[in-house]
Amino acid sequence: MPLALRDLQSAFAAQLAGEDQPGLAAEIHPAAARLRIHRHHILDSLCSALAATFPTVQAVVGADFFRGLARGFVGRSLPSQPVLAEYGEDFPAFIAGHDAARDLPYLADVARLDWALNLAFHAPAGGRLAAADLTAVPVHRLPSLRLALAPGTALICSPYPLDRIWAASQPDVPADAVDIDGGGAFLLVLRRPDDAAFVTLSAGEAAFVTGIVTGLSLEEAAGRAHSGFDLTASFGRLLALGVFAAPQ
Repeated sequence: MPLALRDLQSAFAAQLAGEDQPGLAAEIHPAAARLRIHRHHILDSLCSALAATFPTVQAVVGADFFRGLARGFVGRSLPSQPVLAEYGEDFPAFIAGHDAARDLPYLADVARLDWALNLAFHAPAGGRLAAADLTAVPVHRLPSLRLALAPGTALICSPYPLDRIWAASQPDVPADAVDIDGGGAFLLVLRRPDDAAFVTLSAGEAAFVTGIVTGLSLEEAAGRAHSGFDLTASFGRLLALGVFAAPQ
């Protein structure tokens, strides 16, 4: 009895993900050879898409190791939408739980940085708060102002030196040895006019940005920052970087 359309589609998706479906051969003729070719093409395309989204991860572990991770991820998590730039959100978590990456505890955070840079690159370029937008706000109301981060802006906190790992992985740059235990990093990922980038924050600035993300006012967020935090200087720096969303 022929498979219902829903069952046929489910079996086809499972076959492409790597799970053989013997009953599918009766539905598509000649099925076996064609399905193998199609499966290889799909796996290759998705692995290549992941390599493009997570270039730092691939640079750190090498192409062969990365492809093994990517194939494992594809086998359990096929795209749910047609835009491949949006595929891979769960890849950092997959790496964190993968046995092959057990000796690379920093790799999942490297993947988080790559994913944040990917989101920032595809975020809208406009809608940033500028100093001129604050001229209409009375001075006494500035401390109670509540802001949101601009699209594509993300704070990545890691116990590992992600900024130095990223720098050492760049093509055509002499690779310097990175002391993985040399301290963590607070990185703010940003949308630039033509690309995405990140800047390094101090612990106080990271605590301040975290407060903003959770809905605190400028004054309240500054109170969460570490001792020695200069609200005026740090807010001015973040404002110049285009970190905050423009008021609606």
